[in-house]
Amino acid sequence: MSFKVTFATKWSDFDPNRHMRHTAYNEYAAEVRVRYFSEQNFSMTEFIKHNIGPILFTEETSFRKEIHIGENISVNIKLSGLSENNERWKLVHEVFNEAGKLSAVIKVYGAWIDLTKRKLIVPPIEAQKLFLNATKTDAFEVIPLKK
Repeated sequence: MSFKVTFATKWSDFDPNRHMRHTAYNEYAAEVRVRYFSEQNFSMTEFIKHNIGPILFTEETSFRKEIHIGENISVNIKLSGLSENNERWKLVHEVFNEAGKLSAVIKVYGAWIDLTKRKLIVPPIEAQKLFLNATKTDAFEVIPLKK
């Protein structure tokens, strides 16, 4: 399933050089992740109910083309890795400018954490299928479990 969200950018997204500030790209990618989870029937209410949250180990952004003030953008999500038990995951977001040109690629490596124990966990049954319908990258990999 292809998942993409289009956003109208805001004045606060831009820097004095009149292009999108670097952290804004990552904020839009995070919003797409939350919307994707909700679309897969695991909204913020479900995260609260199960007392879990997503955490990131790494976040890498590569910039390709500028986004200028007033442009709308589109951001997608693709699965590039998943552990067999669904505890760890790798996602790729592509950010496109209003003309449809690739403007940035954001790669994140994350997992699920129990918010009380502050330890990584295998997600509950209700979240086991979160990535089942996700579009996979050509370089998709099974993430080895840590011993």
